[in-house]
Amino acid sequence: MIRYEEPVFRPPSEAKSLIFQITLGCSYNRCTFCGMYKMKRFRIRPLEEVIEEIRWASKEYPFVRRVFLADGDPLCVPTDYMLRVLGELYRGFPRLERVGTYATPQNLLEKSPDELRDIREAGLKILYVGVESGSDRVLEFVKKGVNQRQIVEALVKAKEAGFTVSTTFILGLGGRDWWEEHALESAKVVNEAVPHYTAALTLMLIPKTVLHWQAQRGIFKVPTQRQIMKEMLLFVENIEVETVFRSNHVSNLIPIKANLPEDKLRLSNELAGYILMTPEEPLPSTWLGPF
Repeated sequence: MIRYEEPVFRPPSEAKSLIFQITLGCSYNRCTFCGMYKMKRFRIRPLEEVIEEIRWASKEYPFVRRVFLADGDPLCVPTDYMLRVLGELYRGFPRLERVGTYATPQNLLEKSPDELRDIREAGLKILYVGVESGSDRVLEFVKKGVNQRQIVEALVKAKEAGFTVSTTFILGLGGRDWWEEHALESAKVVNEAVPHYTAALTLMLIPKTVLHWQAQRGIFKVPTQRQIMKEMLLFVENIEVETVFRSNHVSNLIPIKANLPEDKLRLSNELAGYILMTPEEPLPSTWLGPF
């Protein structure tokens, strides 16, 4: 059987994927806004355990077409380990079309181009990369561990290796003071790296995270709903390259699907209308109760 260690996270587009945890937690786990893996000690699961689960699942669910590898950044595992896992997956599931996983810019920078190409050729096809912001000031404030230049380098490296690259940015992460810089510099990352998919999530302050503590004490000024909409408009208007744009996560104020830049005029007009109707009130996803 498959032994999951909760909680287990996956992108919305992997809702129908069979999930295997090859790592537990996140190898970095120092971002101040993230509470996803604070309860877990990071470790790479023994390869024998993972292979045993794959072989069991291949008998129980032989018609699986998609697999997602968890937890936070499985691309950090040794390349030989990843190649063994991918080989087992494609042997075990004859109808398997795609394997995806989360990856950090650090993961991509640490792998050589040859390693990334080998992993891609073995069947890992899509990488979900949390960029969060293109602003060096915001990235430093939230302890992301990389700067804009390194993020662009990592994304380009992944694309050159043949991966489909899906990026996420967090609306509101610049707070009230840096929202314009956050939007403009994030659009700059998209324009330079040209990811296949660009997703905008909305900030959710998670209890027991550093950013939550900073918001309680006024160190981080939580943006209003209207500011979030203005930020999204500025972000979208400054993307000049082809990318599939999505803002349909549960955190978002409104669901958006678009192909940029062709849908930019339509989307800009829609967002301008939403801005007029959006109140200057705190984000509904913000909770500032006891730390």
